Amino acid sequence: MEDKAEDVSRLEADGAEQAGVKPRDRPEEGPRKCCSSQSSRKSFRLDHRLEEDVTKSKKNLHGRFVNPWPTWTKPSFSALLKFLVLEKNNSKVPSSKEVVLDQELPVLEPYFIQKPHESGQTGAGLRVTWLGHASVLVEMDGLVVLTDPVFSQRASPVQFAGPRRFRGPPCSVAQLPKVHAVLISHTHYDHLDARSVAALNARFGGELRWFVPLGLLDWMQRCGCENVIELDWWEENCVPGHDEVTFVCTPCQHWCKRTPLDDNRVLWGSWAVLGPSNRFFFAGDTGYCSAFQEIGQRFGPFDLAAVPIGAYLPRDFLKPQHVDPEEAVQIHLDLRARRSVGIHWGTFALAHEYYLEPPVRLREAAERNGLKEEDFFVLHHGESRLLSSEDEDVFEGSS
Repeated sequence: MEDKAEDVSRLEADGAEQAGVKPRDRPEEGPRKCCSSQSSRKSFRLDHRLEEDVTKSKKNLHGRFVNPWPTWTKPSFSALLKFLVLEKNNSKVPSSKEVVLDQELPVLEPYFIQKPHESGQTGAGLRVTWLGHASVLVEMDGLVVLTDPVFSQRASPVQFAGPRRFRGPPCSVAQLPKVHAVLISHTHYDHLDARSVAALNARFGGELRWFVPLGLLDWMQRCGCENVIELDWWEENCVPGHDEVTFVCTPCQHWCKRTPLDDNRVLWGSWAVLGPSNRFFFAGDTGYCSAFQEIGQRFGPFDLAAVPIGAYLPRDFLKPQHVDPEEAVQIHLDLRARRSVGIHWGTFALAHEYYLEPPVRLREAAERNGLKEEDFFVLHHGESRLLSSEDEDVFEGSS
């Protein structure tokens, strides 16, 4: 089933309505057009960046992107069938015990709902708020950046079927502070949600800059997004008026698919955000590969990295595409990150590990590598942590 312009338009309206956002006024002469001066496949390179050898993106003879590392193996159909039918699912998410979930995985009201005036006021520090799964709100160097926004109840092309969240989003799009930039890692439905894209576009319009991997610009434009920058691995760009903060599309090991016929037509990626006071890394969704050593050597050390720690069992099927907590710690070390926050867990039941296992294994792996608990931490849904330059971290959030 291919994406159609009219379907996307419908989702845009639905998404805005669900998020409580009034659609922006449209010009009388007709529907909004994408502004070619804003949306672009072009990038620029900063002179101070070294041009050492790095792993570049590659396509096969059929024009599909491929993973260039020996750590990647394409899951076979038999392995997929075994995962879906034969493997035991040990996630054990309480389906009818909301009280248990509220105790184990509380959803807090983000600080910015009661104190919107404090948004973006981080001084020389960095504030991170976990909104569930891979959705993270980062405030640094005068910018508010949102990663892989998913505010829908299901990670699916439809809202009556598909993986359903067992922990709801801690806020709506309407309750977010002003967002300057959105980072998209790839096209899977738990990372790229058409309704959330539509709601964000309805609220912020062309003032919001979208950073997307190669091949995704056309889809974003069909969603009505006007300010889209499409980048290949190692390409750079910025938010207008904030030239001092550089956004770099960086590699990771994964794949893309939204329809039966579009396998890997779009590139996948991670993101490095490099400011004068802070450096942030968003791993997106990834298996372990040598790319993180390259990223750490080129752009590290990072003040904060958002690294996935969940959806990793069974390993014989998921290892190439999803790191486990032990590999997440290795990514932290490769990046030379001062702090990391665990993401991609506790929201959707996408794999077979016990739903509370990822942070337990993360803590054990961190200890084995000589890391303190605050070096690689997890947050409650809606909880924030302010990372200061003096290493005095502050937690924020209310029940």
